[in-house]
Amino acid sequence: MEIARDISRGILYLHQECETQIVHCDIKPRNILMDEKWCAKISDFGLAKLLKQDQTNTYSGIRGTKGYVAPEKCVDWSRSEDEAILEEWAYDCYSSRKIGSLVGDEMVEERKVERMVKIGIWCVQYDLSLRPTMKRVLLMLEGTVEIPIPPCPSSFLSSI
Repeated sequence: MEIARDISRGILYLHQECETQIVHCDIKPRNILMDEKWCAKISDFGLAKLLKQDQTNTYSGIRGTKGYVAPEKCVDWSRSEDEAILEEWAYDCYSSRKIGSLVGDEMVEERKVERMVKIGIWCVQYDLSLRPTMKRVLLMLEGTVEIPIPPCPSSFLSSI
């Protein structure tokens, strides 16, 4: 959970707290490094976009790695059925109260896994207006705000 909080704090800083906002465009596991205290750090800003204060965060051109880019940016990219099925499977495990299926034999606190899964489901919603802001994600990870029951992300299947 702490790694997810570190990453969300980093993204929030880049998007809202920097004088010149930075949109990383390629957040994925390979671009998250751990320091000597096991704090997650965002790396590889090669595809990043700098936004001046008068700019909006809308820009043309797809940047990033397939599978990690916001779905509305992937209109021209083909999406595999496996990607959509993974999201729906995770939702089914959540909604049928079989969270343990998502982590296998790992000994983890089910309440924390459920919290992460709910946040994850919100973050993969196809409709941008349904996805939480990074500030809201951080508040959900910290337990400061309640996490509502997410809708099924099945609208991805219609985009295949």
